[in-house]
Amino acid sequence: MRSFSNLWYWIALAVMWSSVSHWVMGVPYDLVTRARRVGGQSEQDLLDIVRINSNRLLYIVDTSGLIIMAVCCFVFSGLAILGFFYGVEFAQAIFLLLFPACFVMLVNISAARRLRRQEATLETVSKTLTRCRVFTQIIGMFAILVTAFWGMYQNFTVGVLGW
Repeated sequence: MRSFSNLWYWIALAVMWSSVSHWVMGVPYDLVTRARRVGGQSEQDLLDIVRINSNRLLYIVDTSGLIIMAVCCFVFSGLAILGFFYGVEFAQAIFLLLFPACFVMLVNISAARRLRRQEATLETVSKTLTRCRVFTQIIGMFAILVTAFWGMYQNFTVGVLGW
């Protein structure tokens, strides 16, 4: 199955990274900019949604984190072996699409733990979410670059008929 030569794969990759960089820790980033600009009720809304999402994320990590990590390791090692050892292009594409999202999740968990330790003010919350967004965008740029290079390599080495 050809994945890297399919336009829909690249559209899905762009949409995924666009969505991941817009929704920082489950909070839409335009809410952060509106809270900085307007203040008032927007600021309170931001602080409430960040508190709710960070507590929810940390609860999930504290109660089920080990099981989630074990399942993710199983799935990603299976995809990596299928894709890069056995040469299944679809497994390579799914691995390159989803594996960098694990690093984004680690950044989100770290930001949630940092927010739990600090007092929730507009300055600390917006600074933490902005830093989280920048790290997410850096991970995304690197992931898109690696995926594009690997996809070009696959398209150059595989013939027109898939041989």
